Amino acid sequence: MNRREFNQYLSECNFRGLFIMEMGWNRFRGKADMLPINVDGVDYCMASIAERNGFQIISCPVKTIPPTSVCRKIDMKLRRNAYDYICIYYIEGSGHHQWVAPVKTVEKRDIVAIEYESPEKADFLFSKIPDLSFALDEATTIMDVKERIQGTFIVNSEKITKDFYSGFRKEHSAFVSFISGIDDYIDEENKKKGNKDKTENKNKQWYASVMLNRLMFCYFIQKKGFLDGDYDYLQTKLEWVREHKGENQFMTFYRCFLSRLFHDGLNNPRHTDEFENIYGRIPYLNGGMFDIHKLEREYKDIDIQDDAFIRLFDFFDKWRWHLDTRITASGKDINPDVLGYIFEQYINDRAQMGAYYTKEDITEYIGRNCIVPFLMDKVKETTPKAFKTDGYVWKYLRESGDRYVFDAVKKGYSEDWRNQIPDNISIGIDTSSPKLLERRKDWNTKTSEDFALPTEIWRETVERLQRCESILGKICRGEITNINDFITYNLDIREFVKDLLDNTDDHTFILHFYKALQHVSILDPTCGSGAFLFAAMNILEPLYETCISRMQEFHEKNPLLFKPELEEISNKYRSNIQYFIFKSIILRNLYGVDIMVEATEIAKLRLFLKMVAVVEVDMRVDNLGLDPLPDIDFNIRCGNTLVGYATEAELQKDLEYGDIFARQEFEDKVNTQMQIVATAFNRFKEVQFRQSEDMAAFKKAKGELTKRLAILNELLNKHMHTTIATGYNYEAWLKSHQPFHWLAEFYEIIHDNGGFDVIIGNPPYVVYTKKDKYSGKSIQDTYQIKEYQTERCNNLYGFVMERSFVISSSIKRIGMIVPLSLGAAKKMDCLRNLLLQNGLTLISSYEIRPAKLFDGGKKGADQRLNIFITMNCTEKVVMSTQVIRWKSENRKILFSNLHYCKTVIEDRFLRFSSKLEYGILSKISCHDILGKEICKYGTHKVYYRTAGLRYWIIFVRRGFGTDSESNNNIDFDKPEKADYYLSALNSNLYWWYYSTNYDMFNQTMSNIYDFRLSYIKDKELEKYGKEIDEDLFKNKVPLLTNKSDGTSNESFAYNKKQSKPIIDEIDKVLAKHYGFTDEELDFIINYDIKYRMGDELNEVE
Repeated sequence: MNRREFNQYLSECNFRGLFIMEMGWNRFRGKADMLPINVDGVDYCMASIAERNGFQIISCPVKTIPPTSVCRKIDMKLRRNAYDYICIYYIEGSGHHQWVAPVKTVEKRDIVAIEYESPEKADFLFSKIPDLSFALDEATTIMDVKERIQGTFIVNSEKITKDFYSGFRKEHSAFVSFISGIDDYIDEENKKKGNKDKTENKNKQWYASVMLNRLMFCYFIQKKGFLDGDYDYLQTKLEWVREHKGENQFMTFYRCFLSRLFHDGLNNPRHTDEFENIYGRIPYLNGGMFDIHKLEREYKDIDIQDDAFIRLFDFFDKWRWHLDTRITASGKDINPDVLGYIFEQYINDRAQMGAYYTKEDITEYIGRNCIVPFLMDKVKETTPKAFKTDGYVWKYLRESGDRYVFDAVKKGYSEDWRNQIPDNISIGIDTSSPKLLERRKDWNTKTSEDFALPTEIWRETVERLQRCESILGKICRGEITNINDFITYNLDIREFVKDLLDNTDDHTFILHFYKALQHVSILDPTCGSGAFLFAAMNILEPLYETCISRMQEFHEKNPLLFKPELEEISNKYRSNIQYFIFKSIILRNLYGVDIMVEATEIAKLRLFLKMVAVVEVDMRVDNLGLDPLPDIDFNIRCGNTLVGYATEAELQKDLEYGDIFARQEFEDKVNTQMQIVATAFNRFKEVQFRQSEDMAAFKKAKGELTKRLAILNELLNKHMHTTIATGYNYEAWLKSHQPFHWLAEFYEIIHDNGGFDVIIGNPPYVVYTKKDKYSGKSIQDTYQIKEYQTERCNNLYGFVMERSFVISSSIKRIGMIVPLSLGAAKKMDCLRNLLLQNGLTLISSYEIRPAKLFDGGKKGADQRLNIFITMNCTEKVVMSTQVIRWKSENRKILFSNLHYCKTVIEDRFLRFSSKLEYGILSKISCHDILGKEICKYGTHKVYYRTAGLRYWIIFVRRGFGTDSESNNNIDFDKPEKADYYLSALNSNLYWWYYSTNYDMFNQTMSNIYDFRLSYIKDKELEKYGKEIDEDLFKNKVPLLTNKSDGTSNESFAYNKKQSKPIIDEIDKVLAKHYGFTDEELDFIINYDIKYRMGDELNEVE
């Protein structure tokens, strides 16, 4: 099909012919016409015109192309008849069409649209037609079709965002230069030293960020028509102001137009005729974003030259601004996700503070496995019958088949998969027959396409299919009867719970789940730009949506059911239910704290844009159809998570000393103020939920809360300063420590609820006592923590973990992403004890090669990571993964293909992924430690390097021939003993031992010392010791490394993978010493093999 033919199909709206005649789809055999779907008073009449394996193509004539918010509402109803589809909305007699498909973005169902105004402008769609087409003889399954459509419609927003960011950096820097009225002190001496922290105009930089945040928000909402119906409102008004400049009316666009637009327009519910004559019809937004900013109060004479806006708007206008997931022919479509990326990468430069941009797949994985299980546990408390073994919940799971097993896990699976895979692979499945290594000789080859995940080799495929089979067996036999099993077996808990809500006949199940939704408190204690809060909103949204839909169904049948719950929605929220849902989540469920005020501003901004996205402009009603945004200044707070009174118990401890009467008087005063603050906060929240537009009432409620909170904080600040910081000037102490008193700021949650229900986040990874190379100061020099049990771990992430346990409720769920040192480093044992005391902990581990979780440039490159999820239960169990490696093309399935194994808890958490490893460990443990044979004054040396390990650890007898700080050695008293242990240390077994126990970064003497292998005279190992030493020497190549001081270092790179045949023979000999089975030996020899030896095609890494 050429482009002319393609255009002809579109012009005639002949979509059936296009799909069936040209693209290899099949005729739809069922009833094509569906019942009309009514959304917002409009009937959408749809017909199925083609299908493939149950995936439907649907056409729908419309008078106007529906916006994405309406498409989402249609999808809620349409999915009951067609779960997987492409729907083509078309205006009859016009070439204006929109193709819409639901896609899964990190396990969340989302809507993506491709829109074009005429066939001639459908270039992007035409480029995608080959991806949507099938050969006539092509065999496919529904999974194949879904995968093809998903790949076609998914938006590569990350690339677009990075492109936007590269230009934004220049615009931000330029904007600063146009600001006057803010004078920042510049330390010239530090400037010469290159200390950026001291040379930048910090307040100007901050104010530039404030202004650009506001302007980006305005750009998003003007593109929806919320600014006087003008899609180019800011540009239009800038030109208008410049035309009228000098007529005793205007000076600069900023001072005489923008300031009033922000403060008197977007932040004011009442606009005079005089105001509207100049500014037109604009909405009252509330939300605090357009309040007079702290810097605007401090600097009364701020001004910004018009040239700043001319340049900035010119840059902004090069992009297509959308509040939804949309693709246009421009290829420059940006959505609000850009704000989080900009903040993390530039405005904050948080990598210097040990904070990294957390991608959506990470936040979703942690969020779903903490939030949804917590909600189910709460429902179980009030609806225990449904959770009995034969109750609704587990009966529904037993009958679900493979629905909740992720697609990645079941790729290529069928009940007879053993008969479907090639004979040369299936022959190696039986572990009881001899010659297992020989029978598995092809297991490291590339998996055939019909079974394979990206880059998979047969060894991985067989393990995955066996795992899939095992999980399906457990589901079918009813062996999964605990909500935590959804995490340990890595099942799709979000889809499961949504299906439970969709299909239950028990209205009390819906009621109790809705109550749990309304009351769950979710905190990110170091929230940054709100990535985890945003993920939490995305997780909660469809659950609220389903509950409300089911409540309406029950209410229609019985008007007495859900009357108060539905009245709150129908009587008070004119925009739409979606808006009510987002407002409820933001006000009732989400809480965040960050030490940087800029971070909290961005977090609020992103949440607000999420709300505005679901509302369409209606010029006929008040406020253009937009309900005022919630003011969440008291949900998302600025302060130091680690400094301040977390609980009443901490405050009581500080009151133990001093005059008893003064103590009692202070305690009474604090308790009184805390009760007043709690009352003021509830009053403030009530005003917002009533949707009152009485500005006086709102301002009074907010002003009262602000005033009372300030009084309480002043009391607590002065008491803390007197108790622990008497040597500091009070004002200087406040500025450096930024104390945040949890029991005051979130009194109702800490006091009444016992703490937060769910805590998720990515805390900063900063060594507490480490000096900054520019300032010469450490965090400890800036502020001090007191009486932390985890102080010896000497890292902020550990302190945040401890604080999280203190401020969480007794039934808490906590999930975080932290450095790999959590599970391995000796000084982190205090953190591991915290997890063990809590109950069940799942901990997954991630390497940095060949791909990495944090891929934001060099600063994020070398961070090996743990993700832990912990929940309160009586059994003290740790489940682990091995250290996971992956290629970039596997990132999209990384978290859906995770699997856990119960691990061994010694003085660290061992990283096991298979039950085989228990047997291997127990057999090794029967041997003596190697350190027993090391001789302090021995003359027979084995050399090793302490750094640069990557995929191999090098041990040699003849030395490295270079001077390096990473060179080290161990000594033995006899040459044959040195050769014996040289073999063992170069073995695959030692690599397994190191990978399961240590930090994957450093090789220390203690690692070697604790390896277990009793010494016996063994000629074979002595021989292989000599052979491996010779082979490593023969295959080494010169390596020149550039150093930071401009010099270079000469050394050698050892191509150890070429010695793999010798190493495998060493392991075969060791297997006899330890008594390994053939299966255990096969596991050891092939441990991590795909990455150590290159990929399945034997490419060199």
